[in-house]
Amino acid sequence: MKKIFNNIAFWVIYGTWYGLSLLPLWLHYLFSDILFVFMAYVLRYRRRVISKNLRNAYPDKSEQERKKLRMQFYRHFCDILVETIKYTSITDKNIMRRMTFKNSEQVAEILNSGQSIALLLGHYGNWEWVSSLVLWVRPLITNNTVMGQIYHPLENEVIDRVVLKTRGRMKSDSVSMKETLRWILGNKREGRPTILGYINDQVPTWHNIHHWLTFLNQETPVFTGIERIVHSQNQAVVYVDVKKLKRGHYDCEFQVITRDPSTMGEFELTDIYFSRMEQTINCAPQYWLWSHNRWKRTREEFDRRFKVVNGRVVEKTPEA
Repeated sequence: MKKIFNNIAFWVIYGTWYGLSLLPLWLHYLFSDILFVFMAYVLRYRRRVISKNLRNAYPDKSEQERKKLRMQFYRHFCDILVETIKYTSITDKNIMRRMTFKNSEQVAEILNSGQSIALLLGHYGNWEWVSSLVLWVRPLITNNTVMGQIYHPLENEVIDRVVLKTRGRMKSDSVSMKETLRWILGNKREGRPTILGYINDQVPTWHNIHHWLTFLNQETPVFTGIERIVHSQNQAVVYVDVKKLKRGHYDCEFQVITRDPSTMGEFELTDIYFSRMEQTINCAPQYWLWSHNRWKRTREEFDRRFKVVNGRVVEKTPEA
């Protein structure tokens, strides 16, 4: 019975979502303008978190400058919401006009050589539309490369299916974080190179903190799992530098960090990745996801509660 109910709910929600996506983009942006007023002035969505993040990241900016960035973020965030809906049915020609990619040939050359790629980006610009890179890279590939993006399964099964169907419309796999290595190794056994997109500007759990760095003027714990996968599988590493040109138009540049990760020291790739991301954000801060509570874990609390034993993070036992 539950399965039947979930199937009905899925098609009702997805059908509504798809129907809305058929509306012209100018109408979506009109709705975004209305939503902006509600989010910024009525709901004041995560205003404390956004203001705190901007204040800590840019202490040299005036309060007026940070307020302007906050309002610009709200406007962009509302655009992202409607653009995500539109992505469900937008034509290939239209998305390629609005989301362009530079250096696709260089990415295709790496994949055609048989080497897999770890593609690194952040919650910047329109990260949902970045999956349209398939339209730029796929025609240049001469082998059976498999493309995918990491995703975090949602608790609601129905909404999770809706999101997966939307994200998979470009024929790329959505890979849960827990299945990442298995997905890579499975394709490797079948002789298929992979290009997998990672968004790594989120908060690691306490037990997954193995490295700290300075990011946006703050000491920041970061995931290092990508680096371990890259080293063990000898993958090339490519960063996606995203720029928002104007409303509904983005320019992305593939930047090869390395094709030989064995030449790089411990955490060097991670440091370069976050350095590149910081440069991207600082060019136009309003297009990053400031509503995310990125710095809720502090080094002080980590040192008080945890220790590293043989490379593993373990909780300290209370002293007798």
